[in-house]
Amino acid sequence: MALTTDDIKQIAHLARVGVDEASLEPLRADLSTVLGLIEDLNAIDTKGVEPMAHPGNAQLRLRADEVSEENRREALQAPSPETEQGYFLVPRVIE
Repeated sequence: MALTTDDIKQIAHLARVGVDEASLEPLRADLSTVLGLIEDLNAIDTKGVEPMAHPGNAQLRLRADEVSEENRREALQAPSPETEQGYFLVPRVIE
């Protein structure tokens, strides 16, 4: 898809992006190239191809959900000035 500099100005206006005159031509060429690549991809026949979430079709290896540390709540809360029912008590900051 070939874009014109007027197209680039319109796109920049809609996106609220400032583009100076010197950048219009390189930006037009780059965006035209990107849109051309997208057209090439859209032209490929993908009927019968199953979509995949990852190009490697990898499966996540999950570890077992096991407790690996002992409960040290009391020891970690011991230096705290105030706790209640296993929670840290902090001063109110919102009235």
